[in-house]
Amino acid sequence: MRAARAWMLLLALMLLAACGGKSTRPTRAAGAAARYPPGRVDAASSPRADSFRDDLSRSQDSRYRDGNDSVPGDVPDLSKLVEPVPRVEPRSLYGNKSPYTVLGHSYRVLPSARGYDERGIASFYGNKFHGYKTSSLETYDMYAFSAASTTLPLPSYARVTNLENGKSVIVRINDRGPFHQNRLIDLSYAAAVKIGIWPKGTGLVEVRGIDPANPTQELPPPTVVTTGHPGIYLQVGAFSDRDNAERLAQRLRLANLGVVRVMEAEVNGRRVRRVRVGPLANVDRADQVSARIEDMGLPRPQVAVD
Repeated sequence: MRAARAWMLLLALMLLAACGGKSTRPTRAAGAAARYPPGRVDAASSPRADSFRDDLSRSQDSRYRDGNDSVPGDVPDLSKLVEPVPRVEPRSLYGNKSPYTVLGHSYRVLPSARGYDERGIASFYGNKFHGYKTSSLETYDMYAFSAASTTLPLPSYARVTNLENGKSVIVRINDRGPFHQNRLIDLSYAAAVKIGIWPKGTGLVEVRGIDPANPTQELPPPTVVTTGHPGIYLQVGAFSDRDNAERLAQRLRLANLGVVRVMEAEVNGRRVRRVRVGPLANVDRADQVSARIEDMGLPRPQVAVD
C-alpha cells in the first residue's frame, strides 16, 4: 500500500510539474540569482548548485525553492541558441496519461501533433522551474526552445507564431500545462524572448503541430495582423438549436460583459451557433470576463483568436 500511495503521488506531481501557477509575467532576477538561476544545471560553480535537489515526493506547494517565478537579469543571446530539429521519438513513459484532471478540469492527450492548429494566448515560465523535472521527467531548461501543452503528446514538436509580429519558433513539447485559465501554451523563457512574448508576459499565438515523419508537409506561416492586433473572443457555448444559443446570448448581454454575438458555423457537416463575447481589449480583460462568466455558474469559456 505504501508503494501504491507513493506511485499515485508521483503521477500527480508529474501532471502538475511546471505550470499550475497563475503568474504570467515573471519578475526579473538580479545579482547572483541572475548569474546562477535556481536549479540551473550548468552552473557548476554556483554555491547553490550542490544543494539543489528536485524532491518529487514533496507536495506541489513546497517542492520549488522559489515562491514566485522570475527571469534572468540578462536576455539570452539568441544567435547562440539552436532550435530543435523535429525527429520521430517514442512517447514518454510519463506525462501522457489520458484523460487526466488538474485543478478540477479534465484534459485528453492527443494521439499525435499531426494536424494540430490552434490559436490562443501564450505565457511563459522561467527561474522558478529551471532545473526541476517536467511532467515527462526531463529537466526543464529555460534556455532551450521548449514548451508545455495540456493536450499535445510528450514529446512532440510545434511551430509557435506570434500573431502580432510574425516571429516564430519551433519548440519541443516536453511538459504539461499551462493550467491557468485561458492559456493555450506555456513557452520556455528562450522561446518567449525569440518571438516577443517576453517581457510583456503573454501574447496571441498560433500553435501548429509538426509531424517529424513528414516535415515537408508543414503548413505555411499564418497571416499576421499588420494593423491593430488579433481579436480575443471568449466562446461560452456552441448549440445546434438557435433558441438555446439566443437564450445564453441574452443572459450574457444582461451581465454587461461586452459585445455578445451568435455566430453560425458548419462543423463536421452540422450547423452550430457559437455564442461569443468580444472582441476584448487585451489578455487581462479576457481573464476578468472569463472569471465573471464562471461566477455566473457557466462553464469556463474557450479563448478564440481571430
